[in-house]
Amino acid sequence: MATHFEAIIVGSGIGGLSFALNLARAGRSVAIVTKKTSSESNTNWAQGGIACVTDQTDDFASHVQDTLTAGDGLCDLAAVRHIIEAGPARVAELIAWGVEFENGADGRPDLGREGGHSRRRILHARDMTGRAIESALLRAVAASPRVTMLEHHLAIDLITRAKLGACPVGTPEDRVLGIHVLDTRAARVETLSAAVVVLATGGMGQVYQFTTNPDIATGDGIAMAYRAGAEVRDMEMVQFHPTALKAPDGGRALISEAVRGEGAVLLDLSRRAFMKDFHPLGDLAPRDIVARAIDSVMKRDGVPHVLLDATQVASGHLPERFPHIYETCRKAGFDLAHEPVPVVPAAHYLCGGVATDLHGRTSLPGLFAVGEAACTGLHGANRLASNSLLEAVVLAHDGAAAAEGEIARHPAPPAGLPAWIDGAAGDPDERVVLTHNWDELRRTMWDYVGIVRSTKRLQRARTRIGTLGDEIREYYWNFRVEPRLLELRNLIQVAELIIDCALQRRESRGLHFTLDYPAKQTEARHTSVRRPQGRP
Repeated sequence: MATHFEAIIVGSGIGGLSFALNLARAGRSVAIVTKKTSSESNTNWAQGGIACVTDQTDDFASHVQDTLTAGDGLCDLAAVRHIIEAGPARVAELIAWGVEFENGADGRPDLGREGGHSRRRILHARDMTGRAIESALLRAVAASPRVTMLEHHLAIDLITRAKLGACPVGTPEDRVLGIHVLDTRAARVETLSAAVVVLATGGMGQVYQFTTNPDIATGDGIAMAYRAGAEVRDMEMVQFHPTALKAPDGGRALISEAVRGEGAVLLDLSRRAFMKDFHPLGDLAPRDIVARAIDSVMKRDGVPHVLLDATQVASGHLPERFPHIYETCRKAGFDLAHEPVPVVPAAHYLCGGVATDLHGRTSLPGLFAVGEAACTGLHGANRLASNSLLEAVVLAHDGAAAAEGEIARHPAPPAGLPAWIDGAAGDPDERVVLTHNWDELRRTMWDYVGIVRSTKRLQRARTRIGTLGDEIREYYWNFRVEPRLLELRNLIQVAELIIDCALQRRESRGLHFTLDYPAKQTEARHTSVRRPQGRP
């Protein structure tokens, strides 16, 4: 028998927690499904801050223009304006929930500047803004009697009317009814029903060999939405952060571009600053340009990294402004204040995702998406730094209002939701298959679907990943589900979506650069993927 909530939110980052708090404030019962502990999310890793117009020297028009410039013609102007203009009210709400941003000596916000921004407008809590927001929202959620937190529960798939055989996939009669989740501690699959399901599952950085994302970023929500028939858009637009510390142990730790905002510069190994060769803004150019510039210099010189020189940032100020980054570098054996450190690009943020309107509604009735899992039209072909947290909190607020309507129209628990049936599936006997396929997937994506692409590379990747997908689908149906299998299944699905969208785009725009089509088309168009209508 299914456990019923009025809304189920999958994910516990800023988008999911904000959505839950808004629904709980309206008196709705909410379950938050999170596959690890509630504090493990991409939000928690966000260093830079939240971009918002809060100073009299700034204005909405400037922030809008910076976003459109970074988005390289693919942004939705209405989405950009709405999210930016709604920002100050949502930031005030975060402060009311207990988020403490840094203030200067005059008591006013200490605003940072990052690449692509023409003004200082980044609210931050030193260099761990995401953690500060996450902690405050978790305290507010814990104080709400209307929110149930289901930790160590991994979403498997959405339950829809089509899945029950009531209608074909992708038709107007279809709608989401609930979700199957794996309780990873009890090794038991549970059935949850709801009028509304919200995907706030974050990104998919683990599809690449090198990423700044935490281990949980396996694209779960996007994969589930696609399998359920929802539209997925612009998946080829994967942002590679330009400056990940290349640690001696092979790790990749994010160094926020806020460090460059404070005066750090990129150098080649001969200690020459090179970014002015690639863009008039130099080290403050948009991320896609900086990442490609670094990739170009590394390939030109045949070197494994470039250098980030922050020694001209006052040494006393740098450890104080960026304590987490400074300590991360120190533990890796580098003194950021006194020596240049080795950096390389790494997969960081997805600008595409499940297509939504400005209330978080997807093409599947009852299903919402928010945060990095969603494609709202704000980011276009390249995300402007620190716009992501702003987008998540604005869409969570507006989405909760729309979800209220869905709940009111569907007050009764849906009948006949099936329990999970393992059937004759046994326990996995050769987990080496999962390990091998996981590694091969990530290497293939890094080598063939990375910063610079070509049609031949994409076709090779599609062939190899198609084979991996066949193997994992067979494994999925023959053995009991477990976290590693479910995450790999989702990553393979996401990889296929990225490649499909990349092959659709016959131009170079923003984050998508292909050797076969280096020019930009006159008209910017979205790429889109959706399961064909029919039976699941």
